[in-house]
Amino acid sequence: MSRWAEATLLIAVVLTGCTSGSDPVVFPTASPASTLPASTPKTTQTIATGLPVPWGLAFLPDGAALVTLRDQGEVLRVAEGATPVSVGHVPGVEPGGEGGLLGIAVSPTFAADRSIFVYFTAQSDNRVMRMTFDGTTLTPGPIIVDGIGKAANHDGGRLAFGPDGYLYIGTGDADLRDPAQDKASLNGKILRVTTEGLPAPGNPFPGSRVWSLGHRNVQGMAWNRAGTMYASEFGQNTWDELNRIDPGSNYGWPDVEGIAHHNDFVDPIEQWPTDDASPSGITIGTDAAVYMAALRGESLWRIPFDADGRPGTPQRLLQGRYGRLRTVMSAPDGRLWLVTSNTFRGTPRPGDDRILALGLPVR
Repeated sequence: MSRWAEATLLIAVVLTGCTSGSDPVVFPTASPASTLPASTPKTTQTIATGLPVPWGLAFLPDGAALVTLRDQGEVLRVAEGATPVSVGHVPGVEPGGEGGLLGIAVSPTFAADRSIFVYFTAQSDNRVMRMTFDGTTLTPGPIIVDGIGKAANHDGGRLAFGPDGYLYIGTGDADLRDPAQDKASLNGKILRVTTEGLPAPGNPFPGSRVWSLGHRNVQGMAWNRAGTMYASEFGQNTWDELNRIDPGSNYGWPDVEGIAHHNDFVDPIEQWPTDDASPSGITIGTDAAVYMAALRGESLWRIPFDADGRPGTPQRLLQGRYGRLRTVMSAPDGRLWLVTSNTFRGTPRPGDDRILALGLPVR
């Protein structure tokens, strides 16, 4: 019996359309750069509740999601209208502090290779494993990347496949600062690798997995339809960031934090006081805006863009309604799935932690 079953966690699933699971959400008036209609009423659906420290989420081709439980080292299959079920444990997970079983990504060629990738904290480091999922059970596979420094804080952990088909890995500085500027270190970076864990063709530094550097703790990565990459960045005491990511670029940590107008570093396109954000996951909505899950800020931030790719005024959504938000992902049907994080460093409410689905205008 799995630890999920042993814990006898009561997961309440509220079916789509049930009145008890729907809360009205009103979007604020859009900025001039946005085309989102003003005050568009939408609803949230509760997908699952009672989850212990959920972290990563990735959609399968059938519309269900795989969700990681950080401290349990367990992966759940979560589908709307069904009770979440465990599909297996990841061997070697050593949870502690911010570490444990973190990001998860589904191969873009899943139908052919059945591959799932997970990022986790082991006894000596953070690493990425390729696993196989037959629809019912996850089977461990090889470690494709290891040697990413671990610590109680700043373990990074997000995984995402880019539109180029390569796997991107967000890492943290492991609370050491200097490795972020060291091209020989995997920490404080965004890495780009093949499904075998090798440096992807076209990487900016020959023979290196490094795609960009100078990061403090990357936990959100997403691409718009034009292929532009964005990443969220935890600040220290002053500024959290949303960055536009270009290969080989240096984003300044630990020398600068936030907008610095320094010739050697790339400034963020948006920044927030750390009390307002502490950003983790990001995604691109059907309205082409970046949506950013905020932990300390207990909000979902919407950053609109105009036709020329210029960001508009960020809009703060859901402030305080569901507490800390760890992950946001665009679902195949155009909704946003949100993962809360109140059972870690938060104030748990009845039913926490939960997964919610937020409706958006579909274009």
